[in-house]
Amino acid sequence: MTILQSEITVGSEVFETNKKALLAQIEEVRAVQQKGVERSYAAKAKFEKRGKILPYERVRLLLDADSPFVELCGLVGYNMHDDKDGSDAGGGIISGIGFVNGVRCLVTASNSAIKGGTMAPMGVHKTLRLQQIAMKQKLPIVTLAESGGANLNYAAEVFTHGGTTFANQARMSAMGIPQISVVHGNATAGGAYQPGLSDYVITVRKQTEMLLAGPPLLLAATGEVATAEELGGAEMHAQVAGTAEYLAENDADGIRLAREIFEHLNWKEQTQSLEVDYKEPRYSAEELLGIIPSDPKQPLDMKEIIARIVDDSDFFEFKGEYDSHTVCGWSKIGGLHIGIITNNGPITPQGAAKAAQFIHLCEQTRRPLLFLHNTTGFMVGTDAEQNGIIKHGSKLIQAVANTTVPKISIIAHGSYGAGNYAMCGRPLGPDFIFAWPNSHVAVMGAAQAGKVLRIVAEGKQKASGMEPNEQMLDFLEQSTAAKLESQSTALFNTAMLHDDGIIDPRDTRKVLIFLLETIYEAENRDLNPTRFGVSRF
Repeated sequence: MTILQSEITVGSEVFETNKKALLAQIEEVRAVQQKGVERSYAAKAKFEKRGKILPYERVRLLLDADSPFVELCGLVGYNMHDDKDGSDAGGGIISGIGFVNGVRCLVTASNSAIKGGTMAPMGVHKTLRLQQIAMKQKLPIVTLAESGGANLNYAAEVFTHGGTTFANQARMSAMGIPQISVVHGNATAGGAYQPGLSDYVITVRKQTEMLLAGPPLLLAATGEVATAEELGGAEMHAQVAGTAEYLAENDADGIRLAREIFEHLNWKEQTQSLEVDYKEPRYSAEELLGIIPSDPKQPLDMKEIIARIVDDSDFFEFKGEYDSHTVCGWSKIGGLHIGIITNNGPITPQGAAKAAQFIHLCEQTRRPLLFLHNTTGFMVGTDAEQNGIIKHGSKLIQAVANTTVPKISIIAHGSYGAGNYAMCGRPLGPDFIFAWPNSHVAVMGAAQAGKVLRIVAEGKQKASGMEPNEQMLDFLEQSTAAKLESQSTALFNTAMLHDDGIIDPRDTRKVLIFLLETIYEAENRDLNPTRFGVSRF
């Protein structure tokens, strides 16, 4: 055993300053999240008048009581398209991984209380990400559908990618991943194909409207007059067209039927249950609040973070005497083995070589990898270049890209430039990637970017025989720095789907245990694929 010894002075002035700053950042994220919830619940009276349950309450009713649920991509689209303050963020979808009748599954629900559950472009990209997770982790999907489909203001941006979501549904069915849909209301045009491509469909009496063309379009296109009930009602689909397997009396009954389908999937019985003993860390997760520097320029010893998230604070470091900027080692989290790579500064040629070797060792014995981001990027300068930073950095990126072991990334602090790639940022395809509210991800630091453009502009002025315009150069430097700073924050990056969500640092260990157990199930589950998936005949 190699127990980490913390050097943090809990309660010191620096600790309390850091804690205050991080709590403020957590509160900022929670305030944005709350706006979306409040806007959804503002429609409660309207839903109750129609005999319906709000989307958030549908999800709560679906999930096993008191079971864990990890939300995914909750703030995608924040301050994008029609969203002004976060109340329209989330892509029109409530989603996450949870348990239904004891089965770990991916849950998605149309947030029909906001704009009828229509999806802007980021909602489609979110759906693609959710499908990617479901396929990689072999998770059944249950969808609580009620959506007007694409937001027509952005139809051109939605159309092609929306088609890819349907292709993925077909492929998942062929892979052997069950898909269950409860159609709580409107499912028109492209929206009708989502349940149509599911393996099990539940319609709700007097509520479901699942049709390719509604009465107005039908009249305009063909001259035929028909009611929505005749075209796409719940009873028609269950009794005449045969599109639906089950007919529910109301929202709650539809969710009951979905839970009953999970009861008979024979899914949880196919994997060996995970029963392991483990010890909690020797240091409190609450202390994480005071460890992250309020000033991002201040150094951070990531071993202090590791000590508060791994079992028994036990960390067996690899090559601890060789390059202190890159830290590698083995631990257990929730009783499951894991290799950890993190940074205490820029990635040097030696650090890159060390991390690449470490990845090869984890690959050899199928140990998952956890990347804890805290880097300014690859080291620059004459010494770094002559020691092969490009060569060794490229080999590290190759190792990250090509390893077949599961990968989880936590953006704990800064993650800049190609260092983000080397630490398995979004472009390198981690199984899961979450961010802390204090984190920053960008091509480079905002101040450095401003100075770079200033130097370039000044060089051009001198080359053309002009006297440097200091006022213009000052404005260029400051405006560039301000722009990059605003585009590097945790909220900006999560809005762009650069991660799977922002989490409270104190919840990191719980989230990691949940994710590792999810990955464990996937690694130990054999699917039963078919050539074309399940069809309705």
